[in-house]
Amino acid sequence: MDTYHVKSAPITVTVMLFVFTFTAFISSSMMIFFVSSMSLITTILTTLIIASCAVALIRLICASKYIFTLTFMHCQYHSRYGGWSTPWGNISQLGTAQIDRQGWQQPLPWIGVKLKDYDEFICNISPRLAARMIIEQRILLIMAIKNSEEDNRVIEDILFDDEPYHGHNGCIFKGLRAMLANRMHYNRQYLGFDFFISEDALDRPMNDFLGLLRRYKAAAIN
Repeated sequence: MDTYHVKSAPITVTVMLFVFTFTAFISSSMMIFFVSSMSLITTILTTLIIASCAVALIRLICASKYIFTLTFMHCQYHSRYGGWSTPWGNISQLGTAQIDRQGWQQPLPWIGVKLKDYDEFICNISPRLAARMIIEQRILLIMAIKNSEEDNRVIEDILFDDEPYHGHNGCIFKGLRAMLANRMHYNRQYLGFDFFISEDALDRPMNDFLGLLRRYKAAAIN
């Protein structure tokens, strides 16, 4: 399959109008209050210029950026914290994260990814992103443990487990990478997946994106 770049959603017209109106209101109010000698026309023109510059700046900051790159070989994630990449052949399962609540499977707005081998993934991930994943995805593990028969007193030990992790290929991970590897191990134990992709990071409904990932994975296997 061809290489496909998934981009973040562009800034909407509604947001741009809000920024323009809010900036115009604030700037005009300040000019009237602090520069009372300024003529009405000058105030209006200055306000329009400031508001337009604010919109241009917001558009520049919020411009669409690549979130994922999908090729026939691998899946790669991009963020301002760094990224991760894994071959399709190293992904054993893709699905929707769920927790068991009183006998019912409750779906969560996260896509779960289960790997065959952690070593390459952990070696190549950005340290900043690894820390971000540990922080952002802990709520899923907390929810899963609290809805299990496990003693809730183990939550803190599990969340901050930084014991050295021995990989399948003889790699020994320490520090932040060990914490991520251990977290992935616990995620698999309680949630069935190693790490997760938030629906908030996607450019389309979660099920549609999950289907896209599965199609690329299937094409890579074939």
